[in-house]
Amino acid sequence: MARDSVIPPGSFEEILGWLHPDREVAGQMYVQLYHDLIKIFEWNQCSDPEGLTDDVFDRVGRKVHDLRKTYEGDPRLFFYGVARNVIKEAKKPKPHVSLDETDLPAKTTSEAEEAEHMLQECLHSCLQKLSKEKRDLIISYYDKEKQAKIEHRTELARQHGTSVETLRVRIYRTRGILEQCIKRCCDRMEGK
Repeated sequence: MARDSVIPPGSFEEILGWLHPDREVAGQMYVQLYHDLIKIFEWNQCSDPEGLTDDVFDRVGRKVHDLRKTYEGDPRLFFYGVARNVIKEAKKPKPHVSLDETDLPAKTTSEAEEAEHMLQECLHSCLQKLSKEKRDLIISYYDKEKQAKIEHRTELARQHGTSVETLRVRIYRTRGILEQCIKRCCDRMEGK
């Protein structure tokens, strides 16, 4: 699924303004909506409920400018509708071909190791291009798993004097920069 991954600047502020004119109330609604969406994805047994919730906010963020002008009713219902579509996409059976009937050139262990080594080199190189603050933050953000991950990210947000949602947006932007750098690096190393 190829999508435009660029979220327009200011979309977070527009989402808050769309949820409620009072910024304090809008912030509370945002946090509650975020937790509600995570629960919905958990109830539907989706893997990575937090990541899918981020995806919902990303999708709405790309359209919020136009939505504010045309959508009537409770904006949270629009988020739930997007979540329903994300669930359908996540549960859609992936087309597959039996490997028994296909002659695929198998990557040798050395080719796979070489590809992994190239990816590691590019990741290391691209991490070094980030500022020390961004590098330390993104490494720390992805450091833990499961419940420890949630608690760790809450603590990281507190340490940086921000909300978990704002921290998530910072990480999203940094990760986008990092992914583009890694892709360019791998393409260069492969001679493309």
